[in-house]
Order: sequence, then structure tokens, then C-alpha cells
Amino acid sequence: MTQDPLTLPFDADEMLEGLRPWIETESPTFDAAAVNRMMDLVQHDLATLGARVERIPGRMGLGDSVRATMPHPRAGEGGILLLGHMDTVHPIGTLQTLPFRRDGDICHGPGLMDMKGGNYVYLDALRKILAAGIETPLPVTVLFTPDEEIGTPSARELIEAEAQRHKFILVPEPACPDGSAVIGRYAIARFNLEARGTPSHASWALSEGRSAIAEMAGKVAEIEAFTTEDCSFSVGVIHGGQWVNCVSSVCDAEVLSMAKTQGLLDEGVRRMLDLNTDGGDVRLAVRRGVTRPLWQEGQPGTMAMLDVARGIASEIGFDLPACSAGGGSDGNFTGALGLATLDSIGVRGKGLHTLDEHIEGRLEYGDSKAAWVREAIRQRLQRERAADASEERLVE
Repeated sequence: MTQDPLTLPFDADEMLEGLRPWIETESPTFDAAAVNRMMDLVQHDLATLGARVERIPGRMGLGDSVRATMPHPRAGEGGILLLGHMDTVHPIGTLQTLPFRRDGDICHGPGLMDMKGGNYVYLDALRKILAAGIETPLPVTVLFTPDEEIGTPSARELIEAEAQRHKFILVPEPACPDGSAVIGRYAIARFNLEARGTPSHASWALSEGRSAIAEMAGKVAEIEAFTTEDCSFSVGVIHGGQWVNCVSSVCDAEVLSMAKTQGLLDEGVRRMLDLNTDGGDVRLAVRRGVTRPLWQEGQPGTMAMLDVARGIASEIGFDLPACSAGGGSDGNFTGALGLATLDSIGVRGKGLHTLDEHIEGRLEYGDSKAAWVREAIRQRLQRERAADASEERLVE
């Protein structure tokens, strides 16, 4: 008799020990060599599971991607795609301030929540499934990418091409605070701003200079005032000046806008591009950068997956809420293509993208297994079973 996947022996301590090398291999997006060291670990771990692993060279000076076809009688056919990224926002050296450590039910580390923890839980689930000799009804492919934190400029085409081969896409981005799966995401646009003024000595000839920094400072307040409840604008990066005794003629900035509808994003793009100025003492150039498309909530394939997943969750004994959310992910791309996608089914925690990034849990059943691990594992197995059952229902 085939073992029920939900009864497999998952152990929190074992998983955290296996996850530790991933967290201690820092992988900031813009350091391609560091990202590739992370991909080396991932490639090895996938190979030990018997997967056929491909290393796909990076572009644009960014790191590589790793694609793995898991063992299956129909390996290589479209089935379930497990999609995640291995880059983080944390620069090399963050481990000195935010080392991997456990404090009771909390575990800290850079990239642990976003999203190495979720990725590892997936692989551990696959490891246990394969060790138990359980054959998933559909073949499974894993794709890990290097550049999600900057909008996926390099890997987007790869993701979209691979996703369209599959019936179901699972994305273990961090879970929402209430444990919700994400079934839609807001549209996102990035902008690059360049202010160019006139240099001068900051005391000897102050009046002759035209400060690019002063111009950009004024634009920051103007841009962030565009924010409404349904469309946000945030200036997250500013670079300007080299010497305190010089009026800076150069100042650059980066802006992120997120909108609940495509129409609102289009209007936000227009407002940003209207800031371009060719004349005057200081010129401002605004260029549209990477865009994540709107993933509309309520798509039939995704909702069918969610219905089956909720049924399994109820059988196990917990609720599985769902929502549309901001904070873009690579699920934007697959969802916008109309592909059945469940996102944010990763580990729970707080402080992602900060020096307090951690995952949290409670202990249950009186043993030392953290509930966040059990629940995350269950959810991943549920998504696999949900995908398979959903396919059968749709065929019927």
C-alpha cells in the first residue's frame, strides 16, 4: 500500500540543519559570483535526489538559473513547476549582523524568509516523497532563478517559457501574515531618475552651481505624494555627490510603483514620465524600468487549485485563506499568462528585507517539531495533490 504523503516523517531540527548552509551562503542579486555559489549548493542537493539538473547561464551580468527534472516515469513532460528565487537583498557580510541562529521557536538569517526557507521545504518534501517510493501523479520540475529581487530582468523569459509547459505552478514565497495563499498580485513598475545640474565650489562660487541633489529632494516629496490607497510610489534608492565642498551636478534615484489595477499603473506611469524636463537649470530624465504585469485574481485554473487545496487543508485540520496581494513575485508572470498559480505558500515570519528577518512558529503535539515547518510541508504536499486532483477534475 502506498504511504500517504501527509504521514511522512518530517523533522524540524533536521530541516533547519539542512537549511543552514543555504542561509550561510550569502547571495545578493548584484553579486553574480555569490549567487552562483548558492546555485552550486542547490545543484548538488537536487542531484542527490536523482534529478536531471541543468545549469542555465545568467545574462546581464547576473547569476545562473538551475532547472531540475525530478525522477518520474514521464519526466520531462509538463506537470507541476516549483518556482523560486535564490537571490536576496542582503549584501555580503550581513551574516556578521544577522547570523543564522535559533531562539526558541524563532529562527533568524538573511534570506531565510524570502525565500530560501520556502524553497528548502519544497526540496525536503520531494526528498521524503522520493525516499518513500511515492510517485506523484504528475511529473515535477524545479526552477530556481537569480534575480527576482530586482524585478527578474534576466530570467523572466526563461520563467515564462518554462511555465507554459506546465499545468500548475507553485511559488513558495513567504506566506502572508495570516497564512493566506496568494491568488493574484498587483502590477508593479520601476523607474530610474537622473537629475543633472551645474557643478561649482560649494563656498567660493555657490551661486554659480545648480544642485542636482536639491532638485531630486524636491521630486522625492512630489513623487511620494502621488501615493493613494490603490497605487503607491516609493523612492527607495538615491545616489548623489562625491565631495561635501562641491555643488553636485549629478543625482540618481530609483522609484517603485505598485497598483491594484493595470489602469492605475498606466496612469502612474504617465505621471512619472510627465516629470521629464529638458530645459531649466536642472534637467530631470525619467526612464521606465522593469515591470511586473497585473495578475488578476479569480482565474479559473488558480481557483480550481485553491478549492482542492482548501479541501485537503480542511481534512488535515486547518484553514487556508487566500487573497490578492502586493509585493511582486515571479508569480506575476505566470499568473498574468493565465496559468494556474498558487503563490506565497512558503514559511511564515517577519522582517523580510531587514536585519531582523526571521521565521516563526509554535510547538504542537508536545514535541520539538515547529508548527511552521509542519504546516509549510503540508501546504506544499497539498499543492502537489491539489494540482493533480484539480487536473483530474478539470478533465472530467
